Amino acid sequence: MSRYAGPACRLCRREGTKLFLKGTRCFTEKCAVDRRSYAPGQHGAAAAGKGGGRKMSEYAKQLREKQKVKRIYGLSERQFRNTFEAAAKIPGVTGTNLLVALESRLDNLAYRMGFSTSRRGARQLVCHGHVEVDGARVDIPSYRVQPGQEVRIAASAREMVPVKVAQEMATRGASLTWLSVDHQKFAGRMTMEPTRDAIPTNAQEQLIVELYSK
Repeated sequence: MSRYAGPACRLCRREGTKLFLKGTRCFTEKCAVDRRSYAPGQHGAAAAGKGGGRKMSEYAKQLREKQKVKRIYGLSERQFRNTFEAAAKIPGVTGTNLLVALESRLDNLAYRMGFSTSRRGARQLVCHGHVEVDGARVDIPSYRVQPGQEVRIAASAREMVPVKVAQEMATRGASLTWLSVDHQKFAGRMTMEPTRDAIPTNAQEQLIVELYSK
């Protein structure tokens, strides 16, 4: 399955929660989830008018959770499945291993470090060669960054408006404990692999494990 290229806000409404796919827009009154807190399409509107839809089965809950997490990180179905299968081979809790693998992606770290206001924007920065790892340009969004490696915005991209806006927003909030970011140098490091409670992703990863275990 190819990556979704339609309206990002439609995905948030389908999952019934903010996936923060539109950057700064998600924090304004224009957010589609705040304006229309029901699933897209005529059936979503009809269910909202009746006070909610039908009760979900366990399989439906598992599927929706997988879809939500896949969309949060912007992966295709095949990419997500491959990431899960790799995580399942690592000793430890499979659900936690999955989230750690997703968080270690270069595009996600560029977003977490405040170089972009959304993962979609961070993916574009990486694909266009604007992100360096240990001084070398890497244009593969799925590149897995190891603890201690430096992620840096290339000097030629530091004056780009999206990068400057993202940096300004990032300096207003607290950084994650497992990341060290120097906004003056447009650089940061993943100091350690994050624990589950240090990953600020609203996910019930055990449901995904149960889905793929069928």
